[in-house]
Amino acid sequence: MDKRKSRKELVKALVSTNLTPEEHDELIEMLVDNPIAINVDKQEDSLMTTGDKLADAISAIVGSWPFIITFSLFLLVWVIVNSINILNALDPYPFILLNLLLSCIAALQAPIIMMSQNRQVKKDSLRNENDYLIDLKSELILEELHNKIEEIIQKQDAILKELKNKQDKN
Repeated sequence: MDKRKSRKELVKALVSTNLTPEEHDELIEMLVDNPIAINVDKQEDSLMTTGDKLADAISAIVGSWPFIITFSLFLLVWVIVNSINILNALDPYPFILLNLLLSCIAALQAPIIMMSQNRQVKKDSLRNENDYLIDLKSELILEELHNKIEEIIQKQDAILKELKNKQDKN
């Protein structure tokens, strides 16, 4: 006879082995007894610091087409103005001041963008963990439903067999 695993046994089999026994038990109880879906975006937004918000805002601006076009136009105007010696050329060719300006902007932009990306990676990691827990709970629920349907089918077969036996006696 095929012995079905209990829900707790199934969770133990599905959970990775690098958890402590206490963590195993806590996860099993959480999966079996509690709703586990969370809104990762809302949770992360509530934990954002002012620096995180600023980094996201700067990354959103710097990564947009309007910024790229505007900055490209600024560079073009800078080169034209300083090439044709308008206003006594603040930064004559080879544009050392422009190079310094671009280097400073790049030096500041890179860590700000990385801060925003690192926060996004943490958010994605939480979302993946949440999805895994939801999938695991769904699998447990499906297993339980499968077991209940099998019970119903067995009981139905027993009833049909009993009815057939009664019919054959008559």
